Amino acid sequence: MDQLKQLFYEKSQQTANEVKELLKVHGNTRVDDVNLDQVYGGMRDITCMIWEPSLLDSEEGIRFRGYSIPELREKLPHAPNSKEPLPEGLFWLMLVGEIPTGEQVKWITDNWVQRSNIPDYVFRTIDALPVDTHPMTQFSVGILAMQKTSVFAQKYAAGMKKSDYWDATYEDSMNLIARLPRIAAYIFRRIYHNNDHVLPDISLDWGGNFAHMLGYNDQGFREYIRLFLTIHADHEGGNASAHTTHLVGSTLSDPYLSFSAAMNALAGPLHGLANQEVIRWIQKMVETIGTSKPTKDQIATYVKSTLDSGRVVPGYGHAVLRKPDPRYMAQKHFCEENIKDDDLVNIVWNIFEVVPPILSSLGKVKNPWPNVDAHSGAVLLHYGMKEYNYYTVIFGVSRALGVLAAQCWSRALGLPLERPKSVTTEWVKQYLSDK
Repeated sequence: MDQLKQLFYEKSQQTANEVKELLKVHGNTRVDDVNLDQVYGGMRDITCMIWEPSLLDSEEGIRFRGYSIPELREKLPHAPNSKEPLPEGLFWLMLVGEIPTGEQVKWITDNWVQRSNIPDYVFRTIDALPVDTHPMTQFSVGILAMQKTSVFAQKYAAGMKKSDYWDATYEDSMNLIARLPRIAAYIFRRIYHNNDHVLPDISLDWGGNFAHMLGYNDQGFREYIRLFLTIHADHEGGNASAHTTHLVGSTLSDPYLSFSAAMNALAGPLHGLANQEVIRWIQKMVETIGTSKPTKDQIATYVKSTLDSGRVVPGYGHAVLRKPDPRYMAQKHFCEENIKDDDLVNIVWNIFEVVPPILSSLGKVKNPWPNVDAHSGAVLLHYGMKEYNYYTVIFGVSRALGVLAAQCWSRALGLPLERPKSVTTEWVKQYLSDK
Protein backbone atom coordinates (compact mmCIF):
# COMPACT_ATOMS: atom_id res chain seq x y z
CA MET A 1 0.00 0.00 0.00
CA ASP A 2 1.51 3.36 -1.01
CA GLN A 3 2.18 6.05 1.58
CA LEU A 4 -0.75 8.33 0.70
CA LYS A 5 -3.21 5.44 0.52
CA GLN A 6 -2.02 4.12 3.90
CA LEU A 7 -2.37 7.56 5.49
CA PHE A 8 -5.83 8.03 3.97
CA TYR A 9 -6.91 4.58 5.24
CA GLU A 10 -5.82 5.42 8.78
CA LYS A 11 -7.48 8.86 8.73
CA SER A 12 -10.71 7.65 7.14
CA GLN A 13 -11.10 4.69 9.52
CA GLN A 14 -10.68 7.00 12.49
CA THR A 15 -13.28 9.41 11.10
CA ALA A 16 -15.66 6.57 10.19
CA ASN A 17 -15.60 5.35 13.78
CA GLU A 18 -16.21 8.89 15.04
CA VAL A 19 -19.18 9.25 12.69
CA LYS A 20 -20.71 6.00 13.90
CA GLU A 21 -20.49 7.21 17.47
CA LEU A 22 -21.89 10.64 16.55
CA LEU A 23 -24.90 9.09 14.83
CA LYS A 24 -25.46 6.67 17.71
CA VAL A 25 -25.69 9.53 20.20
CA HIS A 26 -26.98 12.43 18.08
CA GLY A 27 -28.68 10.78 15.10
CA ASN A 28 -32.00 12.50 15.85
CA THR A 29 -30.51 15.94 16.50
CA ARG A 30 -32.09 18.60 14.28
CA VAL A 31 -29.46 20.34 12.11
CA ASP A 32 -31.47 22.69 9.88
CA ASP A 33 -34.96 23.90 8.97
CA VAL A 34 -36.21 24.14 5.41
CA ASN A 35 -38.29 27.01 4.06
CA LEU A 36 -40.59 26.79 1.06
CA ASP A 37 -38.47 29.23 -0.92
CA GLN A 38 -35.56 26.80 -0.46
CA VAL A 39 -37.68 23.92 -1.73
CA TYR A 40 -38.43 25.88 -4.90
CA GLY A 41 -35.10 27.72 -4.97
CA GLY A 42 -32.66 24.98 -5.84
CA MET A 43 -32.26 23.74 -2.24
CA ARG A 44 -30.21 26.86 -1.51
CA ASP A 45 -28.44 26.82 1.88
CA ILE A 46 -29.97 23.53 3.04
CA THR A 47 -27.42 21.62 5.11
CA CYS A 48 -27.83 18.07 3.86
CA MET A 49 -24.55 16.44 2.79
CA ILE A 50 -21.06 15.58 4.00
CA TRP A 51 -18.06 16.91 2.06
CA GLU A 52 -14.72 16.49 3.78
CA PRO A 53 -12.14 18.36 1.61
CA SER A 54 -13.42 21.93 1.91
CA LEU A 55 -15.94 24.23 3.58
CA LEU A 56 -17.35 27.47 2.18
CA ASP A 57 -18.18 30.37 4.48
CA SER A 58 -20.28 33.22 3.11
CA GLU A 59 -17.98 35.83 4.66
CA GLU A 60 -14.53 34.21 4.71
CA GLY A 61 -14.80 32.22 1.48
CA ILE A 62 -13.41 28.78 0.80
CA ARG A 63 -11.17 26.93 3.23
CA PHE A 64 -9.45 23.70 2.31
CA ARG A 65 -9.20 21.61 5.46
CA GLY A 66 -9.23 24.86 7.41
CA TYR A 67 -6.65 26.69 5.28
CA SER A 68 -7.51 29.85 3.32
CA ILE A 69 -6.19 30.46 -0.19
CA PRO A 70 -3.56 32.98 1.01
CA GLU A 71 -2.39 30.38 3.52
CA LEU A 72 -2.18 27.75 0.79
CA ARG A 73 -0.03 30.04 -1.36
CA GLU A 74 2.32 30.38 1.60
CA LYS A 75 2.34 26.89 3.13
CA LEU A 76 1.99 24.39 0.26
CA PRO A 77 5.23 23.29 -1.44
CA HIS A 78 6.21 25.14 -4.60
CA ALA A 79 8.02 24.12 -7.77
CA PRO A 80 11.67 25.29 -8.00
CA ASN A 81 11.86 29.07 -8.52
CA SER A 82 8.08 29.29 -8.21
CA LYS A 83 5.88 31.41 -5.95
CA GLU A 84 2.69 29.47 -6.59
CA PRO A 85 1.59 26.29 -4.79
CA LEU A 86 1.73 22.91 -6.47
CA PRO A 87 -1.77 21.44 -6.94
CA GLU A 88 -0.40 18.02 -5.99
CA GLY A 89 0.08 19.37 -2.49
CA LEU A 90 -3.51 20.55 -2.30
CA PHE A 91 -4.75 17.08 -3.26
CA TRP A 92 -2.70 15.57 -0.43
CA LEU A 93 -4.13 18.15 1.97
CA MET A 94 -7.74 17.58 0.88
CA LEU A 95 -7.39 13.81 1.10
CA VAL A 96 -5.75 13.48 4.52
CA GLY A 97 -5.98 16.92 6.13
CA GLU A 98 -2.24 17.52 6.44
CA ILE A 99 0.07 19.98 4.68
CA PRO A 100 2.52 17.73 2.81
CA THR A 101 6.27 18.04 2.75
CA GLY A 102 8.19 18.76 -0.43
CA GLU A 103 9.21 15.09 -0.58
CA GLN A 104 5.60 13.94 -0.30
CA VAL A 105 4.53 16.27 -3.11
CA LYS A 106 7.41 14.99 -5.25
CA TRP A 107 6.14 11.47 -4.56
CA ILE A 108 2.68 12.41 -5.84
CA THR A 109 4.13 14.03 -8.98
CA ASP A 110 6.20 10.91 -9.74
CA ASN A 111 3.28 8.61 -8.91
CA TRP A 112 0.98 10.46 -11.29
CA VAL A 113 3.62 10.27 -14.03
CA GLN A 114 3.64 6.48 -13.61
CA ARG A 115 -0.15 6.39 -13.85
CA SER A 116 -0.53 8.80 -16.79
CA ASN A 117 -0.42 6.41 -19.76
CA ILE A 118 -3.66 6.46 -21.74
CA PRO A 119 -4.88 3.62 -23.99
CA ASP A 120 -4.81 4.49 -27.70
CA TYR A 121 -8.51 3.72 -28.11
CA VAL A 122 -9.31 6.71 -25.90
CA PHE A 123 -7.69 9.09 -28.37
CA ARG A 124 -9.40 7.29 -31.26
CA THR A 125 -12.75 7.76 -29.48
CA ILE A 126 -12.12 11.51 -29.21
CA ASP A 127 -10.97 11.63 -32.83
CA ALA A 128 -14.28 10.07 -33.91
CA LEU A 129 -16.05 13.28 -32.88
CA PRO A 130 -16.28 16.21 -35.31
CA VAL A 131 -13.35 18.50 -34.59
CA ASP A 132 -15.67 21.44 -33.90
CA THR A 133 -17.49 19.56 -31.12
CA HIS A 134 -17.38 21.68 -27.96
CA PRO A 135 -14.19 21.02 -25.97
CA MET A 136 -16.19 20.12 -22.84
CA THR A 137 -18.11 17.47 -24.77
CA GLN A 138 -14.85 15.99 -26.04
CA PHE A 139 -13.45 16.10 -22.50
CA SER A 140 -16.46 14.28 -21.05
CA VAL A 141 -16.31 11.65 -23.81
CA GLY A 142 -12.59 11.12 -23.25
CA ILE A 143 -13.18 10.55 -19.53
CA LEU A 144 -15.99 8.09 -20.27
CA ALA A 145 -13.80 6.24 -22.77
CA MET A 146 -11.27 5.57 -20.00
CA GLN A 147 -13.97 3.96 -17.84
CA LYS A 148 -13.06 0.56 -19.33
CA THR A 149 -9.94 0.70 -17.13
CA SER A 150 -11.87 1.36 -13.90
CA VAL A 151 -10.47 -0.62 -10.99
CA PHE A 152 -13.70 -0.07 -9.03
CA ALA A 153 -15.92 -1.40 -11.83
CA GLN A 154 -13.76 -4.47 -12.34
CA LYS A 155 -13.48 -5.32 -8.64
CA TYR A 156 -17.19 -4.66 -8.00
CA ALA A 157 -18.10 -7.05 -10.80
CA ALA A 158 -15.81 -9.66 -9.20
CA GLY A 159 -17.56 -9.34 -5.82
CA MET A 160 -15.60 -6.70 -3.91
CA LYS A 161 -16.41 -6.25 -0.23
CA LYS A 162 -18.00 -2.95 0.80
CA SER A 163 -15.07 -2.31 3.15
CA ASP A 164 -12.77 -2.24 0.10
CA TYR A 165 -14.77 0.31 -1.92
CA TRP A 166 -12.51 3.13 -0.79
CA ASP A 167 -9.37 1.32 -2.00
CA ALA A 168 -10.63 0.86 -5.57
CA THR A 169 -11.98 4.43 -5.59
CA TYR A 170 -8.57 5.72 -4.52
CA GLU A 171 -6.85 3.82 -7.36
CA ASP A 172 -9.34 5.12 -9.95
CA SER A 173 -9.04 8.67 -8.62
CA MET A 174 -5.25 8.66 -8.75
CA ASN A 175 -5.26 7.19 -12.27
CA LEU A 176 -7.87 9.61 -13.54
CA ILE A 177 -6.22 12.72 -12.11
CA ALA A 178 -2.89 11.61 -13.55
CA ARG A 179 -4.35 11.28 -17.04
CA LEU A 180 -6.58 14.34 -17.22
CA PRO A 181 -3.92 16.89 -18.33
CA ARG A 182 -2.96 14.64 -21.24
CA ILE A 183 -6.59 14.24 -22.34
CA ALA A 184 -7.27 17.97 -21.96
CA ALA A 185 -4.13 19.01 -23.84
CA TYR A 186 -4.86 16.49 -26.61
CA ILE A 187 -8.27 18.08 -27.14
CA PHE A 188 -6.76 21.59 -27.21
CA ARG A 189 -4.12 20.70 -29.79
CA ARG A 190 -6.65 18.70 -31.83
CA ILE A 191 -9.16 21.53 -32.11
CA TYR A 192 -6.96 24.62 -32.30
CA HIS A 193 -3.58 23.38 -33.57
CA ASN A 194 -4.46 20.93 -36.34
CA ASN A 195 -3.54 17.84 -34.29
CA ASP A 196 0.01 19.10 -33.75
CA HIS A 197 0.43 17.46 -30.35
CA VAL A 198 3.10 18.14 -27.73
CA LEU A 199 4.55 15.12 -25.94
CA PRO A 200 4.60 15.15 -22.12
CA ASP A 201 7.69 16.30 -20.27
CA ILE A 202 7.85 13.98 -17.26
CA SER A 203 10.50 16.14 -15.61
CA LEU A 204 7.83 18.76 -14.91
CA ASP A 205 5.21 18.89 -12.17
CA TRP A 206 1.57 18.04 -12.90
CA GLY A 207 0.49 21.64 -13.68
CA GLY A 208 3.74 22.58 -15.39
CA ASN A 209 3.48 19.58 -17.69
CA PHE A 210 -0.12 20.47 -18.50
CA ALA A 211 0.97 23.96 -19.58
CA HIS A 212 3.79 22.38 -21.61
CA MET A 213 1.44 19.97 -23.41
CA LEU A 214 -0.90 22.85 -24.22
CA GLY A 215 2.07 24.34 -26.07
CA TYR A 216 3.00 27.16 -23.67
CA ASN A 217 6.56 27.36 -22.43
CA ASP A 218 6.23 30.79 -20.85
CA GLN A 219 7.19 30.54 -17.18
CA GLY A 220 4.49 33.05 -16.23
CA PHE A 221 1.82 30.90 -17.86
CA ARG A 222 3.06 27.82 -16.01
CA GLU A 223 2.91 29.77 -12.77
CA TYR A 224 -0.63 30.89 -13.47
CA ILE A 225 -1.75 27.36 -14.39
CA ARG A 226 -0.41 26.08 -11.05
CA LEU A 227 -2.39 28.79 -9.25
CA PHE A 228 -5.49 28.23 -11.41
CA LEU A 229 -5.46 24.47 -10.77
CA THR A 230 -5.14 25.10 -7.04
CA ILE A 231 -7.84 27.71 -6.50
CA HIS A 232 -10.43 26.01 -8.76
CA ALA A 233 -9.97 22.57 -7.21
CA ASP A 234 -12.93 22.58 -4.84
CA HIS A 235 -15.70 24.80 -3.47
CA GLU A 236 -17.41 22.47 -0.97
CA GLY A 237 -19.98 19.91 -2.03
CA GLY A 238 -23.07 21.90 -2.92
CA ASN A 239 -21.94 23.41 -6.23
CA ALA A 240 -23.26 21.70 -9.35
CA SER A 241 -20.17 19.77 -10.47
CA ALA A 242 -19.25 18.65 -6.95
CA HIS A 243 -22.81 17.65 -6.11
CA THR A 244 -23.09 15.76 -9.39
CA THR A 245 -19.97 13.77 -8.55
CA HIS A 246 -21.42 12.99 -5.13
CA LEU A 247 -24.88 12.08 -6.44
CA VAL A 248 -23.70 9.84 -9.28
CA GLY A 249 -21.02 8.29 -7.07
CA SER A 250 -23.62 7.51 -4.41
CA THR A 251 -25.10 4.95 -6.81
CA LEU A 252 -21.65 3.26 -6.75
CA SER A 253 -20.88 4.47 -10.23
CA ASP A 254 -17.08 4.55 -10.45
CA PRO A 255 -15.03 7.79 -10.54
CA TYR A 256 -14.91 7.84 -14.36
CA LEU A 257 -18.70 7.79 -14.67
CA SER A 258 -19.13 10.22 -11.77
CA PHE A 259 -16.53 12.71 -12.96
CA SER A 260 -17.73 12.67 -16.57
CA ALA A 261 -21.21 13.55 -15.29
CA ALA A 262 -19.68 16.34 -13.20
CA MET A 263 -18.06 17.81 -16.30
CA ASN A 264 -21.45 17.93 -18.00
CA ALA A 265 -22.66 20.01 -15.06
CA LEU A 266 -19.57 22.21 -15.16
CA ALA A 267 -20.24 22.94 -18.84
CA GLY A 268 -23.41 24.87 -17.99
CA PRO A 269 -23.50 28.69 -18.38
CA LEU A 270 -24.48 29.07 -14.72
CA HIS A 271 -21.41 27.14 -13.61
CA GLY A 272 -18.00 26.65 -15.25
CA LEU A 273 -18.92 28.10 -18.63
CA ALA A 274 -19.24 31.52 -17.00
CA ASN A 275 -15.53 32.36 -17.35
CA GLN A 276 -15.74 32.47 -21.13
CA GLU A 277 -18.94 34.57 -20.95
CA VAL A 278 -17.07 37.13 -18.82
CA ILE A 279 -14.28 37.63 -21.32
CA ARG A 280 -16.72 37.84 -24.24
CA TRP A 281 -18.70 40.51 -22.36
CA ILE A 282 -15.54 42.53 -21.69
CA GLN A 283 -14.39 42.23 -25.29
CA LYS A 284 -17.81 43.40 -26.46
CA MET A 285 -17.56 46.38 -24.09
CA VAL A 286 -14.13 47.32 -25.49
CA GLU A 287 -15.49 47.05 -29.01
CA THR A 288 -18.57 49.14 -28.17
CA ILE A 289 -16.69 51.87 -26.31
CA GLY A 290 -13.89 51.87 -28.84
CA THR A 291 -10.87 51.75 -26.54
CA SER A 292 -8.87 49.19 -24.58
CA LYS A 293 -8.47 51.77 -21.81
CA PRO A 294 -12.06 52.76 -20.92
CA THR A 295 -12.64 55.12 -18.02
CA LYS A 296 -14.64 54.04 -14.99
CA ASP A 297 -17.48 56.31 -16.12
CA GLN A 298 -17.54 54.58 -19.51
CA ILE A 299 -17.55 51.19 -17.82
CA ALA A 300 -20.38 52.28 -15.53
CA THR A 301 -22.46 53.39 -18.50
CA TYR A 302 -21.91 50.06 -20.26
CA VAL A 303 -22.75 48.11 -17.09
CA LYS A 304 -26.01 50.02 -16.70
CA SER A 305 -26.90 49.40 -20.34
CA THR A 306 -26.29 45.69 -19.79
CA LEU A 307 -28.62 45.67 -16.78
CA ASP A 308 -31.22 47.83 -18.53
CA SER A 309 -31.39 45.31 -21.36
CA GLY A 310 -32.38 42.59 -18.89
CA ARG A 311 -29.02 40.84 -18.81
CA VAL A 312 -26.69 40.19 -15.90
CA VAL A 313 -23.10 41.29 -15.48
CA PRO A 314 -21.21 37.99 -15.92
CA GLY A 315 -18.73 37.09 -13.21
CA TYR A 316 -20.58 38.93 -10.45
CA GLY A 317 -22.65 37.35 -7.71
CA HIS A 318 -22.38 33.97 -6.02
CA ALA A 319 -24.91 31.59 -4.50
CA VAL A 320 -23.12 31.52 -1.14
CA LEU A 321 -20.43 34.21 -0.92
CA ARG A 322 -21.29 37.64 0.44
CA LYS A 323 -17.83 39.18 -0.02
CA PRO A 324 -15.32 39.24 -2.89
CA ASP A 325 -14.34 35.70 -3.84
CA PRO A 326 -10.89 34.88 -2.39
CA ARG A 327 -10.17 33.04 -5.64
CA TYR A 328 -10.70 36.31 -7.51
CA MET A 329 -8.41 38.08 -5.07
CA ALA A 330 -5.69 35.43 -5.48
CA GLN A 331 -5.70 36.05 -9.22
CA LYS A 332 -5.64 39.80 -8.65
CA HIS A 333 -2.56 39.43 -6.44
CA PHE A 334 -0.91 37.24 -9.10
CA CYS A 335 -1.53 39.91 -11.73
CA GLU A 336 -0.28 42.70 -9.46
CA GLU A 337 2.98 40.77 -9.13
CA ASN A 338 3.34 39.71 -12.76
CA ILE A 339 1.19 41.53 -15.34
CA LYS A 340 -0.12 44.70 -13.73
CA ASP A 341 0.23 46.78 -16.94
CA ASP A 342 -2.05 44.59 -19.08
CA ASP A 343 -4.98 46.63 -20.45
CA LEU A 344 -7.52 43.84 -20.09
CA VAL A 345 -6.43 43.10 -16.53
CA ASN A 346 -6.83 46.76 -15.66
CA ILE A 347 -10.34 46.73 -17.12
CA VAL A 348 -11.14 43.78 -14.85
CA TRP A 349 -9.88 45.74 -11.85
CA ASN A 350 -11.87 48.84 -12.81
CA ILE A 351 -15.00 46.72 -13.22
CA PHE A 352 -14.34 45.50 -9.67
CA GLU A 353 -14.59 49.10 -8.45
CA VAL A 354 -17.56 50.05 -10.62
CA VAL A 355 -19.96 47.10 -10.54
CA PRO A 356 -20.56 46.40 -6.81
CA PRO A 357 -21.96 49.88 -6.02
CA ILE A 358 -24.26 49.71 -9.05
CA LEU A 359 -25.58 46.26 -8.14
CA SER A 360 -25.97 47.25 -4.48
CA SER A 361 -28.04 50.27 -5.48
CA LEU A 362 -30.61 47.98 -7.09
CA GLY A 363 -31.55 46.59 -3.69
CA LYS A 364 -32.07 43.08 -5.08
CA VAL A 365 -28.58 41.62 -5.18
CA LYS A 366 -27.36 39.74 -2.09
CA ASN A 367 -23.80 39.52 -3.36
CA PRO A 368 -22.60 42.30 -5.69
CA TRP A 369 -18.99 41.08 -5.58
CA PRO A 370 -16.92 39.28 -8.24
CA ASN A 371 -16.55 35.52 -8.24
CA VAL A 372 -13.67 33.43 -9.56
CA ASP A 373 -14.83 33.68 -13.19
CA ALA A 374 -14.54 37.47 -13.27
CA HIS A 375 -10.75 37.37 -13.55
CA SER A 376 -9.47 34.12 -15.05
CA GLY A 377 -10.26 34.84 -18.71
CA ALA A 378 -8.29 38.07 -18.73
CA VAL A 379 -5.17 36.30 -17.44
CA LEU A 380 -5.46 33.43 -19.91
CA LEU A 381 -5.91 35.92 -22.72
CA HIS A 382 -2.82 37.84 -21.60
CA TYR A 383 -0.74 34.71 -22.09
CA GLY A 384 -2.16 34.18 -25.57
CA MET A 385 -4.98 31.71 -25.00
CA LYS A 386 -7.71 33.22 -27.14
CA GLU A 387 -9.73 30.02 -27.39
CA TYR A 388 -12.54 31.01 -25.00
CA ASN A 389 -14.49 27.78 -25.48
CA TYR A 390 -11.61 25.86 -23.96
CA TYR A 391 -11.31 27.73 -20.67
CA THR A 392 -13.80 25.50 -18.85
CA VAL A 393 -11.74 22.40 -19.66
CA ILE A 394 -8.88 23.82 -17.55
CA PHE A 395 -11.44 24.39 -14.79
CA GLY A 396 -12.47 20.75 -15.17
CA VAL A 397 -8.93 19.41 -14.81
CA SER A 398 -8.63 21.36 -11.57
CA ARG A 399 -12.03 20.37 -10.18
CA ALA A 400 -11.02 16.69 -10.30
CA LEU A 401 -8.72 17.21 -7.31
CA GLY A 402 -11.49 18.15 -4.88
CA VAL A 403 -14.38 16.02 -6.09
CA LEU A 404 -12.35 12.83 -6.36
CA ALA A 405 -10.78 13.36 -2.95
CA ALA A 406 -14.36 13.71 -1.66
CA GLN A 407 -15.44 10.55 -3.45
CA CYS A 408 -12.68 8.60 -1.71
CA TRP A 409 -14.11 9.87 1.58
CA SER A 410 -17.68 9.02 0.58
CA ARG A 411 -16.71 5.39 -0.02
CA ALA A 412 -14.49 5.22 3.09
CA LEU A 413 -17.33 6.50 5.29
CA GLY A 414 -19.88 4.27 3.58
CA LEU A 415 -22.15 7.18 2.68
CA PRO A 416 -25.44 5.90 1.22
CA LEU A 417 -27.32 6.44 -2.01
CA GLU A 418 -28.52 10.04 -2.14
CA ARG A 419 -32.30 10.16 -2.32
CA PRO A 420 -33.96 13.43 -1.23
CA LYS A 421 -37.73 13.65 -0.99
CA SER A 422 -39.59 15.66 -3.63
CA VAL A 423 -43.17 16.95 -3.62
CA THR A 424 -45.56 18.44 -6.15
CA THR A 425 -46.90 21.99 -6.18
CA GLU A 426 -50.34 20.49 -5.52
CA TRP A 427 -48.90 18.84 -2.39
CA VAL A 428 -47.46 22.21 -1.30
CA LYS A 429 -50.82 23.94 -1.77
CA GLN A 430 -52.61 21.26 0.24
CA TYR A 431 -49.97 21.38 2.98
CA LEU A 432 -50.29 25.17 3.31
CA SER A 433 -54.07 24.88 3.34
CA ASP A 434 -53.99 22.27 6.10
CA LYS A 435 -51.68 24.48 8.20
